[in-house]
Amino acid sequence: MSISYYESNRLFKLDTPGSSYVFTVSKENYLLHLYYGARISDFEIEPSFFRSSYSSFSPDATGGEGNISPDVAMMECSGNGIGDYRLSTVIVRYKDGTTATDLRYLSHRIFPGRPDAGALPHLRLDESNADTLEITMQDPATGVIFLINYTVLRDLDAIARSICVQNRSSDTIYLQKLHSLCCDFPENDFDLIHLYGKWAKERSPQRLPVMQGVQSVASTRGASSHYHNPGICLAKKETGEEHGVCYGFNLLYSGNFSADTEADGYGGIRVTLGIHAKDFCWKLTPGDSLLSPEAIMVFSGKGIGEMSRIFHRVYLNHVIPPYWRERKRPLLLNSWEGCFFDFDEEKILRLAQEGKKLGIELLVMDDGWFGHRNDDTSSLGDWFVNENKLKGGLAQLVRKVREEGLQFGIWFEPEMISPDSDLYRAHPDWCVQIKGREKSLARHQCVIDMTRQEVRDEIFRQMKAVLDSCPISYVKWDFNRNLTEPSSLMLPPDQQGEFFHRFILGTYELQQRLLDEYPQLLLENCSGGGGRFDGGMLYYSPQIWCSDNTDPIERLSIQFGTSLFYPASSMGAHVSANRRTDYDTKAAVALWGTFGYELDPEKLTEEQKATIKDQIAYYHKTYDTIHNGDLYRLTPPWKNGFTCAWNFTAKDQSSALLTVIGIRRREFQTLVVRMRGLDANAIYYCEEIGRSYSGAFLMNAGLNLSDRDLNRDGASLMLYFTKQ
Repeated sequence: MSISYYESNRLFKLDTPGSSYVFTVSKENYLLHLYYGARISDFEIEPSFFRSSYSSFSPDATGGEGNISPDVAMMECSGNGIGDYRLSTVIVRYKDGTTATDLRYLSHRIFPGRPDAGALPHLRLDESNADTLEITMQDPATGVIFLINYTVLRDLDAIARSICVQNRSSDTIYLQKLHSLCCDFPENDFDLIHLYGKWAKERSPQRLPVMQGVQSVASTRGASSHYHNPGICLAKKETGEEHGVCYGFNLLYSGNFSADTEADGYGGIRVTLGIHAKDFCWKLTPGDSLLSPEAIMVFSGKGIGEMSRIFHRVYLNHVIPPYWRERKRPLLLNSWEGCFFDFDEEKILRLAQEGKKLGIELLVMDDGWFGHRNDDTSSLGDWFVNENKLKGGLAQLVRKVREEGLQFGIWFEPEMISPDSDLYRAHPDWCVQIKGREKSLARHQCVIDMTRQEVRDEIFRQMKAVLDSCPISYVKWDFNRNLTEPSSLMLPPDQQGEFFHRFILGTYELQQRLLDEYPQLLLENCSGGGGRFDGGMLYYSPQIWCSDNTDPIERLSIQFGTSLFYPASSMGAHVSANRRTDYDTKAAVALWGTFGYELDPEKLTEEQKATIKDQIAYYHKTYDTIHNGDLYRLTPPWKNGFTCAWNFTAKDQSSALLTVIGIRRREFQTLVVRMRGLDANAIYYCEEIGRSYSGAFLMNAGLNLSDRDLNRDGASLMLYFTKQ
């Protein structure tokens, strides 16, 4: 069992293979944090380790008998209005309008496996690979119960956290804040790393000192968004890519969130992570409960790269749909950049025929196949075939594509509705709106009210009719605008604060319903590219379209940033025709991802077609090394502005792929690249160079690539190594 409890000093110790997390119950029944870091032995922990500074302007939690002030104590779950003035984890409003929330220990239980996560995305764990500590806490004045869950992974240095609030009082209460974790650190010697961006420039890493006061990384757009990502890293000042201590926090959630840090005047830091409190208020009648989204904590004593690799293993092993965990995914050609809205059956069939000659395995028909849609001004919500385009119907087209030897995929945008659609004309009340306010349009579309069961039923009915009409193996699920006028006409006034969370729960339910009906379906989420690239979406789709920006040089920072938490196999990455650099560099960057194509094969030269055939063969050869191996970020694109490099190493160290990109011409000629993650005692043969090297040489002396053609804008080099 990875969880221990010591009755003599009421101390809990949670152990992963390489980390320990320790806290205790004070005599006042607060949970006080003691330690989180590299694994330590049991006998070395004492409750006296906690930070005991006393705040002269804050209450004394001991009633004058000690020196614990809630405002400076390291709390495992912070309340509100009871002397801890820092970031709170939960805030409850009671029938008298007050919001003081006091959490005191009642009991606990330890059991193998994980708690029930209900309808929320969660780590897929069971009694064979995880243990859970469930602590029951209560607000003494109201009787409201808080179940604090810690699920410890036995195979990785990760802990999952969540909170369930149960209203066991006799009155209706309102949750005004519900964060999934609170983690206190006694010293502020950290930098904060987070991911920021915008459409077509998502998830650029930013590292800055943790400053006094509150720093917040957040989204209130109804989606995790292009602008921020629901995860942060705290890294010691001296921590680098492959050395030093850091802590990662990532939320399995796709809606409004905030990841907050607060440095206090006593030198400590608090981290909280969960649903954003803005516009959130959840009604709990007596007997009701609400579970927070699950948050993942990861410790690394070997740098930021090791933290990322742990997160990658968590997602690969315990989050993505089990059907796709080890199954190779088909290599696809998407129609969007090849023809946009301008296609018919003949055009799609030609894409399939020409794609098959190159080695394509799956043809995806993107936006424009439904309703009367010829541009982005109509038809969302009318999920039936546009027979003016596809005159023989969808079934005929799919049959012909499959006769060419390809699988078939299709695009939907289920959470949206066009004012110019049959569905909107029949049900204008199904649009997200506030009565009496003008409805905002974005990309000529509104958002459909996913909080309503009848809406989800109708969208599922339409999607099912399409998917039942012919064999479709892939669905691209898009989401092309954020939410405004956030309200449901079906929610009463005292539940309008539930809208955002209910919306994303409705999306999750519809995606799960789709997968229950079609368990072998390959679902790829998208939101104008990477606007909903998060752990919640990965629970339903093993891959997410990483960005609408497919320029290989721009993609470098996007993919480097995305890899802070998410594995290569989750990043939708394609080779596009109308982008700078040659096809070799486009492929070198896209191979760091799912790999595919966004182009019209008919417009390629014979030389380009030959190049793509070679790329596809290389994709198959290196697939396992990339998709199931470990990533080592060698030189980020922002380090010197000239060169970018990374390598993947197979789990068993039997192979490795080194990729080097020449971003622009260097002002110096020498280029030495040192790989990582190899077996130092093994010999590796490089096919492209035609000679062998020891793992020690490749990692320590490195490869001198100065004579390679990399000192130019957009150059690239891939070297594949196999253990002899």
